[in-house]
Amino acid sequence: MRRWLLPESIEDVLPDEAARLEALRRKLLDHFAARGYRLVQPPLIEHLDSLLTGSGSDLELQTFKVVDPLSGRLVGVRADITPQVARIDAHVLNESGVTRLCYAGSVLRTMSSTPGAQREVFQVGAELFGEPGIDADREVVALMISSLAAAGLAGLHLDVGHVGVYRALAHGAGIANEEGDLFVAIAAKDVPAVAQLCRKLPAAWRDALTALPSLFGPAGEVLGHARDILPDTPAIANALGTLEALAKSAESHVEALHIDLADLRGYHYHNGAIFSVFTSGEPSAIGNGGRYDGIGKSFGRSRPATGFTFYLRQLDAVLARAQR
Repeated sequence: MRRWLLPESIEDVLPDEAARLEALRRKLLDHFAARGYRLVQPPLIEHLDSLLTGSGSDLELQTFKVVDPLSGRLVGVRADITPQVARIDAHVLNESGVTRLCYAGSVLRTMSSTPGAQREVFQVGAELFGEPGIDADREVVALMISSLAAAGLAGLHLDVGHVGVYRALAHGAGIANEEGDLFVAIAAKDVPAVAQLCRKLPAAWRDALTALPSLFGPAGEVLGHARDILPDTPAIANALGTLEALAKSAESHVEALHIDLADLRGYHYHNGAIFSVFTSGEPSAIGNGGRYDGIGKSFGRSRPATGFTFYLRQLDAVLARAQR
């Protein structure tokens, strides 16, 4: 029987769940299509240098690598679809103006994201290219929320952050290694550790960085407090303005909305507003997204970009629990 065992954290999807997943996939893609998002289907494998180019380089440890016997070149099994969609936008379609694309497919990862999680993950998502302004972020957040409502999920909680705030503070304070101990402490909201690491910085930057982990909560409170205590630089003002606009456009469509200025998820990948959607009883985000301008640069055409991804099996499990 050992020959029939599957690799660790890899499993079959049996008929009942498979039928639900297919119906849910179709519902989401139809919802995207009705709003102008065209479906693309990138290949399961690509040359490794293409998969890991630019923003995709963070995925290197998660990517299975093999030698293509036809060319002798290294190829990778995709660990995320978004970089592939960015390649299609920048290099294959090469359209002028705004391009809206969506996708659905499995990705394979060398390691589970959390204990007990599967290494083959089915992603469904949407990406908007070519629009640098706040309208694109508002559209993508609205699409993420309306898609979950169309799937039958209520009681949504939206968390919004902006990696530009920490980036501006680190630059202003002259912190050479933005990804060192201070980065880890702020991401973990470890206030004593942040205070210790910032003790030798100039007062304005020390106080701002020390306050960052506490800047979490309802949008009005957090943004007002942030404007009072953070340095008034163009980058920070722009980030706070973006968050305020996103909060105003989304707050009436979710049960709860919070701003988190210490959320550094995807810091190496995103460069603007980031957002995650949760629901009661589910500890992990059902969907994640954010702005990642410039992703197409390595493919010969730098483009503004923003989008989000759902994890289909997780969403199906949440819906099943909600319907019990």
